[in-house]
Amino acid sequence: MKTITTYLAIGAIAACVGLSSCVAKGKYLMAQDNLNRLQQDSAATHGQLDECATNLSTCNVNLGDCNTAKAALQRQNNLLTGKVESTEKDLKDYTNKSEMTIADQAKRLKDLQDLIQSQRNVMNKLKKSIADALVNFKADELSVYVKDGKVYVSLEEKLLFKSGSAVVDPKGKEALGKLAQVLNSTADISVLIEGHTDTVPIKTEKFADNWALSTGRAASIVRILTKDYNVDPHRVTASGRGEFLPVKPNDTPEGKASNRRTEIIISPNLSELYKLLGE
Repeated sequence: MKTITTYLAIGAIAACVGLSSCVAKGKYLMAQDNLNRLQQDSAATHGQLDECATNLSTCNVNLGDCNTAKAALQRQNNLLTGKVESTEKDLKDYTNKSEMTIADQAKRLKDLQDLIQSQRNVMNKLKKSIADALVNFKADELSVYVKDGKVYVSLEEKLLFKSGSAVVDPKGKEALGKLAQVLNSTADISVLIEGHTDTVPIKTEKFADNWALSTGRAASIVRILTKDYNVDPHRVTASGRGEFLPVKPNDTPEGKASNRRTEIIISPNLSELYKLLGE
């Protein structure tokens, strides 16, 4: 009986020990699983942390680039701001200057218009004076007109010269004398004597061609005006245009006759006009 009791006690103790051992092993395995999960979670967290660190480094680099770009843009903005302010100042100065000179410009324009009108009046008056002085000569001998602000006295060949000659006829010299009276009584003018011919060639001992003839005729008239009628030689110029400035075609006798002419071109003194334009 005692032995049976003893065996029962030993069996109970063994069962308890086995049961305790089973419980401890289960907790261990559970703990091991938890540890493994925690290690996995830790590794994942470390990976995320490394990725965040990499991203942070990249962001810091990008932030540095952004700060550099921002500084460059700020410098550019400061430069542009300075240019805008300078341009605004220049524009303001120009506007003020323009406003200040509007009255001056208006006065200058009026002065210019007045001077041009004055010159026009002088030329019209001079034309009338010359026409009145030459009133006794025929229309087919000479004409007086205004062109481009100048007075033209066009003298036909038959009034002044024989064919091929540069010697002025008496009637032509009479016309030049009456013209000289008007020229001598008019200040601030210049006088251009311009000889013209037709296209018929000429070649004589005295004149090699129409250039020489037209220039010789102009020079003859200059000599009469200055030496015989005391026109100031500083105001007179002689030139020859030959056949190269016709007023009519040279295909008819009438056209050729019109082209054989001497023009006395009277111009006003434009120094005041040029001075005003220069200002």
